[in-house]
Amino acid sequence: MSSAKGIQDILWKAANRLRGTMDASQYKEFVLGLVFLKFVSDAFAERRELLGGAEDRARFAGVFWVPVNARWDHLAANAGGDVGRLLDDAMDAIMRENPALSGVLPKIFGRGGVDPAPLRELVVLISDASFTGHGERPAQDLLGEVYEYFLEKFARAEGKRAGEFYTPACVVKLLVEVLEPFSGTVYDPCCGSGGMFVQAARAHGRDITVHGQEANERTWRLAKMNLAIHGMDPNGLGDRWADTFAEDKQPGLAADYILANPPFNMSEWARRDDDPRWAYGLPPRSNANFAWLQHMVAKLAEGGSAGVVLSNGSMSSKLSGEGDIRRRLIEDDLVACMVALPPNLFRTTAIPACLWFLSRDKRERRGEILFIDARGLGTMVDRTERVLTDADIARIADTYHSWRSTAYTDVPGFCFSASLDQVAENDHILTPGRYVGAASAAADPDAEPVADRIARLTKELFAQFEESARLEAAVRKQLGKLHD
Repeated sequence: MSSAKGIQDILWKAANRLRGTMDASQYKEFVLGLVFLKFVSDAFAERRELLGGAEDRARFAGVFWVPVNARWDHLAANAGGDVGRLLDDAMDAIMRENPALSGVLPKIFGRGGVDPAPLRELVVLISDASFTGHGERPAQDLLGEVYEYFLEKFARAEGKRAGEFYTPACVVKLLVEVLEPFSGTVYDPCCGSGGMFVQAARAHGRDITVHGQEANERTWRLAKMNLAIHGMDPNGLGDRWADTFAEDKQPGLAADYILANPPFNMSEWARRDDDPRWAYGLPPRSNANFAWLQHMVAKLAEGGSAGVVLSNGSMSSKLSGEGDIRRRLIEDDLVACMVALPPNLFRTTAIPACLWFLSRDKRERRGEILFIDARGLGTMVDRTERVLTDADIARIADTYHSWRSTAYTDVPGFCFSASLDQVAENDHILTPGRYVGAASAAADPDAEPVADRIARLTKELFAQFEESARLEAAVRKQLGKLHD
């Protein structure tokens, strides 16, 4: 098989063999676990061949050590027996020999209820996928591309449940292009499958150290494998999954860059009232948006910056003290830029989203906030999903970088640099539409078509209805407690 596309086709065919026997969240573990097993075996075999068949472990630096019973030729030759146990034993052996993978690989193949027939077919199909011998392309890069392809495909299959492990690639790329994490420490407190780290390393080299945390066990394992595949240290995700609010696994961390897509409007989260992270005010139990923001501020190094995806409500809500927390963050000059995103970027939710960019070093832009209204950008790839094109991403990122360098001009309807006094006059509401004004026909010849605008505004309105219903339920719940 001579291309990543060919390998992807083989492996997606393998995944579909399991579709009828388990749900998407299970079969992605089966398939991605086997893909990883095939990769480490191929990479080991390639190194062994270069060494003339020698197995001097000291000469296998940078390659996972694969014991005989975990090598793919052994697995393929013995798959006719107890294939589930064979695969679990292989996972065990690799974890035992490679401490960085301890507790990471899935041992789920020999569980009761798993039909061995599709597993045998998986082994046969994956045997046709070689991650080595592709010219100048390293096996690591090829597998990384395949792994990300699968994460996206599984996200589509799982729908709303996929939000816990997958952020659309165009949104991740936008965060990375704005922040430019060339080197230093990169942190994600709700890292999902590790996409933020992978994109940062790909865009700006590998001179970064990654630290992250993930609350879901399955997702944490996916992220560990993803980092290992891309040549990054999986130990940066800690020795165990854990809730960031209940158990901070990165105490004392001072990050140069933070990239994150926390769960939108998370309620009933693990709040401790005396937590030192709440320097700007106690976040409400009904919504963790401002808990996430304050957690990230607490983790920022001097001169550090952060890019965070949140729901649009975070820009204007005054419920349960959220407005006061937002005001204090603004007055402390931590907010650098706000971006209103177009609708339909997230398959997992209809809630409109925005980007917060925080900075501890605004340099020449102290006392100002850049507002970008990107709601009219993006291209629909089907009836329900929109993506930001490379040109869209470049336009937003270039606007931010020109603003930071002071070589910047406001563009009516798209961007505006406001003073903190102007923001205060708007009651510390951070919705870009309040500041950028309307585009003139001359300034915006490619204005959003009326039909598209009506469709977008309709969707946003329904999402606001949904948000209003959620807030009403939260208020009723709190009032109910007062009567108890």
